[in-house]
Amino acid sequence: MNYTKRLNEYYAVIFTSERTEGDNGYEEMAKEMDQLVPKQPDFLGAESARNENGYGITVSYWESLDDIKRWKENALHKAAQDKGRKEWYKRYTIRICKVEEERVFHI
Repeated sequence: MNYTKRLNEYYAVIFTSERTEGDNGYEEMAKEMDQLVPKQPDFLGAESARNENGYGITVSYWESLDDIKRWKENALHKAAQDKGRKEWYKRYTIRICKVEEERVFHI
């Protein structure tokens, strides 16, 4: 078995959500956020999935808590957050975790 191991600590923001019915501009804003977030300082990457029932999870990775805070306060991201609370989500949860070790397995 072959794997790589990262020992530097970093942070994960885990966003779980349940969508409302209809698009209501969601896909367009999601594309804008997908283009904007990689330009943020010390953004390390993200993974996302949503099922047919509207349940989704997005995990974004950051070097520091300050980087996460800056992203939260980004003006365009704040507009997306506001729209999410008003139109796109029935509910959501945000968890911020410290990742102390990462192992990536290659098969």
